[in-house]
This record gives sequence, structure tokens and C-alpha cells, in this order.
Amino acid sequence: MKKGRVTIKDIAKALNISASTVSRALKDHPAIKKETKQAVVKLAKKLKYHPNLLAISLLQKKTHTIGVIVPEITSHFFSTIITGIQSVLSPAGYNISISLSNESYDEEVAIVEKMAKSQIDGVLVSPASSTKKYKHFKALQKNGIPLVVFDRDCPGLNVDKVLVDDYDGAFQAVEYLIKSGCKNIAHISGPPELSISKHRLNGYIDALKKNNMPILPENIVHVAGFSHEDGIGPSESLLKSQTPLDAIFAVNDSIAIAAMHTAKKLGFKIPDDISIIGFDDEPHSSYFVPALSTVWQPAYSVGMLSARLLLKHLQDSEEISGYREEIFRPELVIRTSSKEI
Repeated sequence: MKKGRVTIKDIAKALNISASTVSRALKDHPAIKKETKQAVVKLAKKLKYHPNLLAISLLQKKTHTIGVIVPEITSHFFSTIITGIQSVLSPAGYNISISLSNESYDEEVAIVEKMAKSQIDGVLVSPASSTKKYKHFKALQKNGIPLVVFDRDCPGLNVDKVLVDDYDGAFQAVEYLIKSGCKNIAHISGPPELSISKHRLNGYIDALKKNNMPILPENIVHVAGFSHEDGIGPSESLLKSQTPLDAIFAVNDSIAIAAMHTAKKLGFKIPDDISIIGFDDEPHSSYFVPALSTVWQPAYSVGMLSARLLLKHLQDSEEISGYREEIFRPELVIRTSSKEI
């Protein structure tokens, strides 16, 4: 027997039968004699034969692989979403191929093009912060590859979407700060072009408006990214400003933790001098001193529902009319980085 991958032809040659007979025997075809089936199965096990999934995929015109594109994977939020996706797709017989856009539109376009060429069955994507055009997503749809967008919206793109009500989460957080007695609340917002940044900023502004509090442009700063390092400079500029702040609502937990670090460094006591609230409820947030108040998002559920919507497109023989947009409501989690009401 030759070295390398064992094929159906190798088994057929060893048993002096045709390759088609081996193929049907392995599929337990009723037209094949019992003795032949037993001989084929026995030899296949002995030689450690495995089906060529690529060849099967080409015949079926399906790869049973789903592409998942996320901006990054280091945060608990995206890793939990991926776990939710896996919990639905794996039992359904699908593998997932995870790619990182690193918040780059160009990388995202390149990933989508590669996935389309590899005949991927479907795509789940959380768009990069720099994604403003959706031509690459529309190209997938034209090629018959179903697409579901999660977490970050693509306004005007007609696809199924699974989102979190970022506006409501921000509104809850800022209104809590107001009710706890805070008078001068700043907001460290995300990249201005990103949908989640816009929604959380609008929630912040509307909570102030509802409570007849002034909206000061100098109290709103934007970060270039979502890491701890991205939050140091903006939080310093806010805390060193001439107008004394008594609260900061940050676009996510990493930025909020950067603000806490900066506040402590500058001599602020948390929450006596300044309250700080984040967004995401990363697991480590509860272990800081003080523990970070934040907005919890149902990341696992976002992943599960996104996968289920995509699976529906893949399994339904009839074309699905219309698109679904599912929005989860987040929950405010109060810990010791903010004052009690």
C-alpha cells in the first residue's frame, strides 16, 4: 500500500473490486452484498481511511463551514458571542472559520473576498469600526451566500441583524448617575462613525436632556479604539479640565477602567469624588477595587440567535422573504465605582 492518504481507490485495488462498489459499501447501500460491506468496512478501519471532505463538499456544493468575522477576539464579549455561535452550528454539522478584521475595513473586505472564493456556506459578521460602505457584503448576497450582521449595525443594508439596544443601556447608566446626585457627567465615546458609539452617545445626551441638565461639548471625548491604552489620554484630558467632573460614563469597560486608573493617579477618590460606569460587563470588571459599575449585554444569546437566523437560511429550501432585526435589551449592573441612589 502506498504511503500518504488512503483513498477509496486503494481499498478497491486491495479487494479487487470497483471504487464505486467501495463507495456504496461504505454508505451501506442495499445493493451491495453483506460480505462485501463487511470486507470493505474492515479494511477501511485497518487502513484508517477517512472520507475526503473537500471532494464531498465539491460534489454537494457545500463546505459545511460558516465564516465568522469579528473586529477582535481578546474581549470576553466577542469570545462569548463566538461560543454562542458554536453551540448552535456545531450540533447542526457546521464548522466555523474565525477571522479578525482588527477594526480595518480593508482587512474586512479581503477576508470577505477570500471566504467567497472558498465557497463558504454563510457568513456572520460584526463590522469593523471603519466600515462605512457595504459593497463587499452585498457581493456575498449576490453570490447566494447568506449573511447575518450582529452587534454593530450596518444602516441601510438589507440583511438579518442581531443587535443590543446600546441607546437604552447608555440611557440607563446616565440616568442612574443623575439620580445618584451627579451634576457634571462626562462621556468617553467610541469611534464617532461606529453605530454603537452613536447609539450610546445619543443615550447619554437624551438622559441629560430628560433631566434638564446641560450638554457640554467639552464633556464629550472620543477614543480611537476600545482598549485600555486608548482610554488613558481622553480620560486625562477630561479629568484635568477646569470644569470639575463628578461622573464619567465610558463606551466600554476597558475605557472605564482606564478612566479609573487615571482618576486614582490624579488623586480622585472613587466614587466619593467621581463615579464611573462602563459598558459590556467584562468578567474582570467586578474584581477591580472599587468594582466597576457597568451595562451587561447578553453576548451568548446574541451569538446563538445570529447562528439560528443564518441556519434558517441554510436549511430552508424556499427563499425567505424579508429580513429580521432582533434587538436585545441590556441591563445596568451597579457595583461600587458609582454612588448609591
